[in-house]
Amino acid sequence: MPINWSVDLDTGIEVIDHQHRQIVDFINQLEVVNTTHDKAKLKEVVDACVDYTLSHFAFEESLQEEAGYKYCKPHKKVHELFTRKVAEYQQRVDLGEDVGNELHGMLARWLVNHIKRDDADYVASVKANMVDIIKEKEEKQETKGWFSRFFK
Repeated sequence: MPINWSVDLDTGIEVIDHQHRQIVDFINQLEVVNTTHDKAKLKEVVDACVDYTLSHFAFEESLQEEAGYKYCKPHKKVHELFTRKVAEYQQRVDLGEDVGNELHGMLARWLVNHIKRDDADYVASVKANMVDIIKEKEEKQETKGWFSRFFK
């Protein structure tokens, strides 16, 4: 069954929500590929999903570190454990095993649970940091504008 994006999956951080939607798209592509039993296409979708997810994890972790999120290390550990689990599936796909349905189920359950529980926990820290960064940039722009008026 495909994952249908719903508002309860939104973190409120636009860039993260966009990335999560892209991962959902990969998981839904995997479901479609499972109906064709095309092993080459399965490998292609799994590899693309893994590559994208790894870059998402790195981005998400960098936002957490920058925000000083106190559970950044445990969150990163959750990502690492998941990455190892998915790597095992990738190896099985490479060996020609038909793990598409099993992988789809695991990915769908894991992603939804991860967004609703683990990711929801860091949102306040990251959003607060983003507000501070935007405020700082705006203040620099105001100062720059003020300063330039006197020295044009």
